[in-house]
Amino acid sequence: MYQNKVYLASPFFSSEQKTRIEKVITALKKNPTIDPEGIYNPQEHQEENLAFGSRDWQDAVFSTDMRQVKKADVVVAITDYKYEEQNYEPDSGTIFEVGAAWAWNIPVVLVQFHPDNELNLMLARSHTAMFTGNKIAAGLASYDFNNLPTHWTDMKVF
Repeated sequence: MYQNKVYLASPFFSSEQKTRIEKVITALKKNPTIDPEGIYNPQEHQEENLAFGSRDWQDAVFSTDMRQVKKADVVVAITDYKYEEQNYEPDSGTIFEVGAAWAWNIPVVLVQFHPDNELNLMLARSHTAMFTGNKIAAGLASYDFNNLPTHWTDMKVF
């Protein structure tokens, strides 16, 4: 059985965000259609040898991340961002990666830990599947990433 390579698009700037990432990675690694060694987590590739924020750092991180999006079989994107601070908008970098994946015909699977939020129309129509709330772990662990069945969300769309 083919095992898909994943680009995991997500903010990773707080402990809450990193906890969500770990939950998603744990679920993906249980899925037989996912290569457990082929999950690209950008937070692990931040070019620590370059000065953070420098032009060289920006170029290296951007180029590497875009190259990895393009190499992925699927992009899994966590749309929660600063929920703990009552900021319900998704992270702009994550959404940029979703847009790039969609433009390159790479399937997108969205994950939203807080399903009471509203979802922007562009995100609602760019994904192949979406898992929310308490359905995330089981959904990601059992989803058929080889056949990519459509799994729409019932989140309110604006």
